[in-house]
Amino acid sequence: MSEKGLTNISLKKINKSKVYQYIYRKKTTSKLQIVQELQMGLSTVSQNLNLLEQEGLIEKNGFFESTGGRKANALQIVSDFKISIGIGILKGMFHITAVDLYGNAFYTDTIPLPYSNTPDYYKQVTDAVKEFISSRQYDNDKVLGISIATQGITSPDHTTVLYGDIMNNAGMKLDDFSRYLPYPCYLEHDSKSAAFLELWNHPELDSAVIILLNRNLGGGIITNHQIHQGISMHSGTLEHICINPDGPLCYCGSRGCLETYCSANALEQAAGMPAKEFFPLLREKKSPQIIQIWKDFLNHLAFAMKNLNLVIDAPIILSGYLAPYFTEEDIEYLTEHLHTAAPFILDKTQILVGTNGQYTPAIGAALHYVEKFIQSI
Repeated sequence: MSEKGLTNISLKKINKSKVYQYIYRKKTTSKLQIVQELQMGLSTVSQNLNLLEQEGLIEKNGFFESTGGRKANALQIVSDFKISIGIGILKGMFHITAVDLYGNAFYTDTIPLPYSNTPDYYKQVTDAVKEFISSRQYDNDKVLGISIATQGITSPDHTTVLYGDIMNNAGMKLDDFSRYLPYPCYLEHDSKSAAFLELWNHPELDSAVIILLNRNLGGGIITNHQIHQGISMHSGTLEHICINPDGPLCYCGSRGCLETYCSANALEQAAGMPAKEFFPLLREKKSPQIIQIWKDFLNHLAFAMKNLNLVIDAPIILSGYLAPYFTEEDIEYLTEHLHTAAPFILDKTQILVGTNGQYTPAIGAALHYVEKFIQSI
């Protein structure tokens, strides 16, 4: 629709949105920069800045250096104007995280609680969320929503878990949580939430493959800047790629799935110790046994990455619990073994490493409502 066909109210909303979105993208800017970049009149920009400031959406925060005249105000969005909360549901625990409007996690917590499909379980999880909100004395309208990232493939309408062999949570419903919470709620597969966070952190990527190195392995595929869901919502479940038909038994019933070699659980089982103890010993380079366990892990991971890259020619992002433990030396090792008998080369710069660790799915889930809010202004 041309601007001539817009009502005055619609045009004002569009201009307000353009100004807010510009400030959001630039992080810090000035009134003159907005006028020049958006090619809007000074009075129009001034009116919208006043409106956004009155609504509490933006603020003045210092000044730019003078170029000869008066110093220009530095304009920013109020990043904590609203918050969003993410919950990461695992078999033996759950994570809570809260993020601001830039997706920065300013609160994270892990609470041990074995999953059970009971009202008491869902009430304990949601009570922990309400206790956090109460402890910060947030008004209800401060919270955009609560997003739940769970192990398990969700229905297309995100109301029910359809497949949940890890936790035996098939049939888990969004309503199991939302009935206890006075906020909008959303349910998502944890791997898809992780992929969303990595896409948020790498907006320049049009396509990518995410390998979620959590206690259980997971994955996600990004195409055309979107999370690929698939016909049955199981797109990206690379944990069940078979790399050895005679390998260990996987929880899915098959043998030799990547899950049995490259999940954090598989690594800890091979090492006989938690990851937080394994990696300090590995970096000391004193134990040949520890070094070999890690090499075996990387060899299997490289084998899978090589094959994934043949199917989807895109960067690969190592994400989740184990990702922060990776060093430059590990990426070099992966790159070298990726190219063994490979027809195509994946450049080392195309292997990216996530930084949010075990909280990746919960943070990614929280971003669902952040994105909706930013787009709504």
